[in-house]
Amino acid sequence: MRKKYKLNTIYFYLTNGCNLNCRHCWTAPTCKPDAEKNKFLDVGLFKDIIEQAIPMGLSAVKFSGGEPLLHPGIEKMIEFIQQKNIFLIIETNGSLCSPALAKQISRCKGVGLAVSLDGVKAETHDNIRMVSGCFNKAIQGIKNLVDAGVYPQIIMSVMKENKDEIWPMIELSESLNAQSVKFNFVAPVSRGESLANQGLLLGIKEILFLHKWIDNDLGGMAKISVSTNLPLAFKSLGRIFDPAGIGCSRCDVFELLGVLADGSFALCGIGENLSQFVFGNANQQRVDEVWNNAPFLLQLREDLPLRLKGICSMCVLKNICLGYCVAMNYYVKREWLAPCWICEEAYRQGLFPDSRIINPTRFFKPN
Repeated sequence: MRKKYKLNTIYFYLTNGCNLNCRHCWTAPTCKPDAEKNKFLDVGLFKDIIEQAIPMGLSAVKFSGGEPLLHPGIEKMIEFIQQKNIFLIIETNGSLCSPALAKQISRCKGVGLAVSLDGVKAETHDNIRMVSGCFNKAIQGIKNLVDAGVYPQIIMSVMKENKDEIWPMIELSESLNAQSVKFNFVAPVSRGESLANQGLLLGIKEILFLHKWIDNDLGGMAKISVSTNLPLAFKSLGRIFDPAGIGCSRCDVFELLGVLADGSFALCGIGENLSQFVFGNANQQRVDEVWNNAPFLLQLREDLPLRLKGICSMCVLKNICLGYCVAMNYYVKREWLAPCWICEEAYRQGLFPDSRIINPTRFFKPN
């Protein structure tokens, strides 16, 4: 008998557009600040999807994009989430977060809000985000949130250009009364692939060095929570068994569903660039029909984690990690069950921790 899975979270990619043009963005939205030129998820369809999903176990939704706050119906969507008493998560660049919108967000249940900030200097942030003045707008958006009682997580996308601003970012985040800071090492995916080709991304040795520095040293010095986006294999036991630590180091594909701006069901926002990860549309199909019967999802549940390849097949944490990010791994290797690109590169260079390998003497470890 086929196992049934609860649909816990829906990731809504509310628009394919953005008011910024970030050089590293993995969903690569079109920079169209004029709202009328963008594609937006229909508000009525959004409400219908949620109504269908609540009996299936839905407890949280995440707004992402593009830039979700660019959606002309964002206030109606937030109000609906509040009415349904569902947890709300938002990933935003912060530049459009007005005092009024911040107050409305604060009235929702268990808000988890992340603001992207890629440098402590306006020059750094604006250069990465490709729009002059966006640093000051993001800072003001953070202040508006804090004034409304919402204490955001700051997310810094780390590359060669801004790696020297890691500790200053922690200090800035503390001064802004942020709840935490997360450092995401930019992957060679979508626009990040172009940065990699230009030699602007960090190599695996430097990524691992910075991760240890952040986890072991800066985490102890900081007054707020500090983390990175590295897979669980590189985390300490304390981080692994911390629910927050797991949450920032894997994507639980067994309990979530993505919805793109045109109503398509997808594994996540990468469906905007990879049609292989799209498996239906809410305009034609019910949520339960897709969730329980889509061949893509059925195959995913059958394959993970047992059929993962490479280092992921050897990892003692594969049942928890689930390969880290299936979509990202596919983008890098163009293979469905490819191992996590970070772990595979670390293993190739002899940097993957032996303690995370099942019976390491059975496997050849490259020099």
